[in-house]
Amino acid sequence: MKGRRIWVFLSFAMLASAQPGWKAGVARVAITPDEPVWLAGFANRTRPSEGVLEEIYAKALALEDASGSVSVLLTSDLLGFTRQDVETIARRVEAATGVGRARLMLNASHNHSAPVTRGLLPLYYELAPPQLAAIERYSAGLLDRIVEVIAEAVRRRSPATLSFGQGLAGFAVNRRRARPGGRSLPGPVDQDVPVLAVHDPAGRLRAVVFGYACHATTLAGYQISGDWPGFAQNELERSHPGAVALFLAGAGADLNPLPRYHGSDDALTRHTRALPEMYGRILAAAVDLVLAGGMAPVEGPLRASAGTVDLPLETPPDAGQLRQRLAGAEGIERRAIEYLLTALERDGKLPDRCPYPIQVWRFGDTLTLIGLAGEPVVDYSLRLKALFGWEKTWVSGYNDELVAYIPSHRVRMEGGYEGSEAMWEYGLPAPFAPEVEERIVSQVRELASEPAATR
Repeated sequence: MKGRRIWVFLSFAMLASAQPGWKAGVARVAITPDEPVWLAGFANRTRPSEGVLEEIYAKALALEDASGSVSVLLTSDLLGFTRQDVETIARRVEAATGVGRARLMLNASHNHSAPVTRGLLPLYYELAPPQLAAIERYSAGLLDRIVEVIAEAVRRRSPATLSFGQGLAGFAVNRRRARPGGRSLPGPVDQDVPVLAVHDPAGRLRAVVFGYACHATTLAGYQISGDWPGFAQNELERSHPGAVALFLAGAGADLNPLPRYHGSDDALTRHTRALPEMYGRILAAAVDLVLAGGMAPVEGPLRASAGTVDLPLETPPDAGQLRQRLAGAEGIERRAIEYLLTALERDGKLPDRCPYPIQVWRFGDTLTLIGLAGEPVVDYSLRLKALFGWEKTWVSGYNDELVAYIPSHRVRMEGGYEGSEAMWEYGLPAPFAPEVEERIVSQVRELASEPAATR
């Protein structure tokens, strides 16, 4: 596999010049497959990948506060993670490093030009055995690379300073409104670009973590790349030699980069790089403006909390209703109904709730990082930042398991793809119940007030 290359960036200057308390280690590893693999995120692809536009990576940032507690953020140019893979990674990381579950945050950019991984959205694709075998080979090596890069970052901790600031970028558009007939109804967006900078004691930039709320769906062809988040990271690393750039996806389930490419494969091939490169440069410029401005020091300790809340579903359909709908179903809908009928026959009932993991990292009183699972719509980012403070709150989506689309109350009432229709592709039998948003916000509040996990 090409993913064996690991780059490690260390700080060797004197502790006396560092902000007291922090140590940081950062590493990255290429996770580009070395054979054609089916690409994730779009159900209308008809063949495996055809070459590499840009390498894709997993990157890890390990942070140790003055108490000696170590926390690790893992970012990746992937579509998402399964629950099984998250549990496997967490178990192996704790065995190798001692870093416990609450102090490990796994994020995917939700890149739609990344390989399909084992068990992720299995109802979304109809794949032949050769494609499934290639996915299995890639996935096995991928987990090894992720555990390895996390352990490397933990091993390479050295004195550091942390600072935080926020910029702006404007290419994300609410896709629920950007359709014919919806132009007069603009939807909410989150234009913030949160930035966490890690410097060594001599003032050199060693790592920069940045976020944005928007789907990574500029490209829909057959070449592997990181889409615009990957181009943004590459641009920052070119302009800051020796630093690692890590992209942390925001709550952008209902946001798309617009314009984006549509049309035939030939049209996509002719215009492959222009839009993702442009959006990548825009985002990198937003980060550079923050880095050049007056960023605020980030204090410790880093208090990490994690929990799971059950999100109730509406009443699921019975076997008769499913069979009636199966008669005219095709593609994803047909596979989903067959899956639910099998589950109903096996278990005697369909699930009436969905477990939903949430993490909250509190950096002293200077920054709160909220990690939501699945695909949360932008309303969660806007509400939680209003609740915990616009200037010091960072809301991230696509952490841990790619559970489902997570609608707000607004989106649920409106219905449509993110509100109800997308439940099929995740194997859930019904939309979320009305209280879904309040359940999530209540759990975030509770976690934000809990004592920190010691490991």
